[in-house]
Amino acid sequence: MRLGNVVGMVVSTVKDEGLRGIKLLLVEDADEFGRGKGSYYVAADAVGAGRGETVLTAAGSSARQTKLTRDRPVDAVVMAIVETVERDGEVTYRKGEVVAA
Repeated sequence: MRLGNVVGMVVSTVKDEGLRGIKLLLVEDADEFGRGKGSYYVAADAVGAGRGETVLTAAGSSARQTKLTRDRPVDAVVMAIVETVERDGEVTYRKGEVVAA
């Protein structure tokens, strides 16, 4: 599993039939503070995430384990919208707040 920030959407009118009805998001890898790390990937959205949200993603065969993505040609899926990240007993990220690094 990876933390990421939704930075955009990917729109494709010509695609495999298995991708019909799936929203595709552009996700930037994030650290435990919710800061972007400069690497990007596309993930199928299984939870209704939107631009600006910090999310939890899964990749590889795990990406095909949600109800929406089962048996579909996806390599990454957004499976949770993150509210809080805690490391060593300290909150490093809280949705909607700036937490000092």
